[in-house]
Amino acid sequence: MTEYDDVDTPAQPDAEPERAGTANVTPADAADAARLIAYGLQPKLQPARDAEYAELLRRHREDPAFARLSDAVAAGLGLVVLEVSTRAGMAVTAAEDSVFAVRMGDYARRATVDSGDRFLHGLAHLAVAAMAFPRPEDLADDGYIGRVSVNGVDAFVRQACRRLEERAAEQGENTDPSTDAPGLEAAWRVYARRSATGATKDARRLAGSTTGIIAKAVTFLVDSGFLQRTGDDAGGTYRTTARYQLQVRDIAGSAAMAELLELGIVPVADGSATLLPPDEADALDLVADAGLPFHAS
Repeated sequence: MTEYDDVDTPAQPDAEPERAGTANVTPADAADAARLIAYGLQPKLQPARDAEYAELLRRHREDPAFARLSDAVAAGLGLVVLEVSTRAGMAVTAAEDSVFAVRMGDYARRATVDSGDRFLHGLAHLAVAAMAFPRPEDLADDGYIGRVSVNGVDAFVRQACRRLEERAAEQGENTDPSTDAPGLEAAWRVYARRSATGATKDARRLAGSTTGIIAKAVTFLVDSGFLQRTGDDAGGTYRTTARYQLQVRDIAGSAAMAELLELGIVPVADGSATLLPPDEADALDLVADAGLPFHAS
């Protein structure tokens, strides 16, 4: 026995502990998480129609470790998970710096939008969102389905234009700026001066008319899985999807949308809307920092 034999030997430190939550993660798990995100990036795909998608959603709900892994994969791609459910699927939206973000310039190219009309297209998207979910309780109710029509949106915006013009006149603001200074015109003034339909020689709707602009906006929303076309009446009728409700929740509350809602939107069952003075008791308390379904460029 040496002089050191009776000295307690300190325990050797264990190998570096594995990071919390990663002990049981396998490459197959990572692949499944990425596959779930890929499903989420296909907005028209319904979980009820794809067994693998439905199974991955079930796993996300029932396996916390897999849910954390999936959410981390989404975050790494610059995506924000809005909801994971059978009704909405893997609903994600792109952060402004994400490679998946749809920017106004991209939208303009896809919709063949004249650069001078971009803000009118933005106004159309704003009006569709406001009409689809005019009250906070509509936005909060998962079972609520909004309905809009192209002609209804146009009629609504024109009512809003008249209301804003009246307000400007009451406040003594210039309601007829010089035609050579379009930068001084508010969007509602430009919209009010634009033809609602126009016409080509074969009576087709002009793309640059206000209903043509709205039609492009709702077509984009249909392609994005936010609206579903339900008929041809009133220039085209549409119903909202769970994804659109989540998207509008995420963007609700911009200064422009709040001002539009404050005019008092009353939805009508046929997808049209009217304006009434808002009830002060029903203050519209929406989330701050709203935007449009695409990022500014």
